[in-house]
Amino acid sequence: MPLLVEESEVEITAIRAQGAGGQNVNKVSSAIHLRFDISASSLPDDVKQRLLALRDKRITQEGVLVLKAQGHRTQDMNRLDAYARLHEWVNSVAVPPRVRRPTRPSRASVQRRLDGKSQRAQTKGLRARVAE
Repeated sequence: MPLLVEESEVEITAIRAQGAGGQNVNKVSSAIHLRFDISASSLPDDVKQRLLALRDKRITQEGVLVLKAQGHRTQDMNRLDAYARLHEWVNSVAVPPRVRRPTRPSRASVQRRLDGKSQRAQTKGLRARVAE
């Protein structure tokens, strides 16, 4: 079940977009600046810990995720894009990773490995100079 972030926990600011856009880029604040405080959110504690453990440059030292959406021409589309990216990012760590259980190689695989090493050593030994 995907986790949803409440809109009241997200701070959204409209800013002017960067890059080319002609006369419109200087007049309209169509880019979206989204700020999400991870530690103050209503997400489960284990999800918060996994989010804060991510080594992502968009997370500040205070534990605030900052997303910037400016790919679309309209503010509404950029807002939807920012929310979609936030939900995708949160749900990427929603499922805890599987615990790795160490395994041992089977006796037959160990024997095959040792037989291969012996055969390789014998092949290389035949390449040596012959003593007279």
